[in-house]
Amino acid sequence: MTSFAEHDTAAPAPKTIAFLLYPGLTLLDLVGPLEVFTSLSRFGSDYEVSVVGAHTDPMPTDAPLRVAADRTFAEVPAPYLLCVPGGEQATLRALADTALLDYVRTASAAATWTTSVCTGSLILGEAGLLAGRRATSHWLFRDRLTAFGAEPVAERWVEDGDVITAAGVSAGIDMALHVVERIAGADVARSIQLGIEYDPEPPQGPIDWAGTDIAAFAPMATAIVEGALADLPALLTKLR
Repeated sequence: MTSFAEHDTAAPAPKTIAFLLYPGLTLLDLVGPLEVFTSLSRFGSDYEVSVVGAHTDPMPTDAPLRVAADRTFAEVPAPYLLCVPGGEQATLRALADTALLDYVRTASAAATWTTSVCTGSLILGEAGLLAGRRATSHWLFRDRLTAFGAEPVAERWVEDGDVITAAGVSAGIDMALHVVERIAGADVARSIQLGIEYDPEPPQGPIDWAGTDIAAFAPMATAIVEGALADLPALLTKLR
């Protein structure tokens, strides 16, 4: 006869790290941290990575490459970690996608960590997740976080409670490595960094933030907002 204890030896279900997919997002916002967390899943069975969307048909990105989710929102209602990538016009228009926002709210409520990359933080803001928090985004849109009651911070990533936001595009890799260190330890994070050979040496050197006139780019940001939200007056007023 087989005892109950023998039946009770199954390994616990892996913790799901879910990446939100929606049309037109910036590809590197998605695949940078996706590669980091996929590498984490190779260190053991505790974690699995999934890309979730409203459907599993291929969606356009801001590059000439279409990508598809492997699961729908309904299939991953309560991830361990949610990551929301950003983009430009497509992300601004996603702020009016009620199904997407509803998923972000419910998934975040169940998640241990909610994260974003670049303007993905605007989606977190519209979902009501940034009020009273310090947060960051792409430098071109960072100040617009105030529209959601957040305090904009010019840092590579910002952790405030269970929400971690990353700055623009490539900062998603840094944020993901930071999260790996938080959940699996520095040794694992270093091993992943080595494995993906993430050791930036840009030919032009580091960005001279002190010498960059960010305010001079304000008309560009305004033009993107106005172009994306021309038929969404409430959001346009909120973010103009």
